[in-house]
Amino acid sequence: MSNEGLMVSVSGIRGRVGEALTPEVVARYAAAFGAWAAGRGASKTIVVGRDSRVSGPMFHRVVLSALESVGCTVMDIGLTTTPTCQLAVEHHHAAGGLMISASHNPIEWNALKFIGPSGLFLEASEGTEMRALVERGIPRATWDRLGSIERDDHAIQRHIDQVLTIPFLDVEGIRKRRFRVALDCVRGAGATIMPPLLERLGCVVSAINLETDGRFPRPPEPVAENLGELERLVLDTGADVGFAVDPDVDRLALVSNEGKAIGEDYTLALAARLVLRHRQGNVVTNLSTSRLLEDVAAGSGREVVRAPVGEVNVAVKMRDTRAPIGGEGNGGVILTEVHLGRDAPIGAALLLQLLLEEGTPLSAIAATLPRYAIVKDKLDRPNASLDAVYEALRGVFPGAEVDTQDGLRLSWPDRWVHVRPSGTEPIVRVIAEAPTADEAKALVRQSRAPLDELAARR
Repeated sequence: MSNEGLMVSVSGIRGRVGEALTPEVVARYAAAFGAWAAGRGASKTIVVGRDSRVSGPMFHRVVLSALESVGCTVMDIGLTTTPTCQLAVEHHHAAGGLMISASHNPIEWNALKFIGPSGLFLEASEGTEMRALVERGIPRATWDRLGSIERDDHAIQRHIDQVLTIPFLDVEGIRKRRFRVALDCVRGAGATIMPPLLERLGCVVSAINLETDGRFPRPPEPVAENLGELERLVLDTGADVGFAVDPDVDRLALVSNEGKAIGEDYTLALAARLVLRHRQGNVVTNLSTSRLLEDVAAGSGREVVRAPVGEVNVAVKMRDTRAPIGGEGNGGVILTEVHLGRDAPIGAALLLQLLLEEGTPLSAIAATLPRYAIVKDKLDRPNASLDAVYEALRGVFPGAEVDTQDGLRLSWPDRWVHVRPSGTEPIVRVIAEAPTADEAKALVRQSRAPLDELAARR
């Protein structure tokens, strides 16, 4: 089977529907995952969920049959969020989980996310083992050993309950405050969990794009330039805060009471500001996250530990270092006390607790933190090794601190640049941050030069 155009990474597999991602590809990878996961321990249960993408119901049916074909007991939680699926794996002591979601990718994409028995996404070595079955051949069940399908309709409710039991979350205090919240679920799975969670927290909610049909009314990534409608909703309703989630609800972006999207890097920084008041330990994030987090951690006498991009890399580092809080600068918040996965409902609860404790508007809280300009660029991935590019950049910036965990990250006391191949799209990402936009753009421009030269030679 050809994998041309299929993105295979620590995040799972993803591709454009009808091109690289077809029912045949999904069936083969789902069966391989089921056979691999069920063959590693006592459990044969695999939790399956999907977000609202248009292709989701089709691939959902394919996945159920593929897992039955290798003898798995399928625990179907239906339309749901990625963090809910991760928590359901833990709840059922399952062998693993399959989440059908391409997260923030455009509407024409879909994906399979592979979840291990701990509720974490597969680590690189586990993914290699599982994918070997795709090439070697999948052991199918005979007629008398086929799997079965069960339903779990309570996964969302359990998820909400777990958020509300965060020990330092003053649920009654938040309820009494009656925060006005504007919400944008981008017609993804967010409508299954965000409104009921906010209502249980006593919020007065004004919401848009609650339909769960996957027909995204805007680019689904919750970056500032895509949140104009939510900004207007905040102003029109006099909201204290605006929350935007991506289609599978593992990322949260914020709009301040002034109707301004403050940038997805502020979600984790503000969540960490709260959690570090209540818990000991450092913060873990990836190499492409704003140094804003370093400023927040330093204010609490803590440090930031960096990991390669990819949720599982951050989660494993958090587990190993016993960090109470971590995540990614794309709005992904991980709170160890609930589970080691990015979770927008948790992020929303933490932000409401921060507003309660500080007693000042979000715009005023954000204004107390330094401002940096972050510039994110991308270009088609050259069909060649990037090692020569990394070496050239080290020559261009001889005085920089070097980190090679994931591509190349060069940093200075007040700025950094990160060049790495994407794990979810066939591109190279170039991300830079500096005190001003012009300085960040200059870093991107200088860092792109060797990449453009490599591409021109092809």
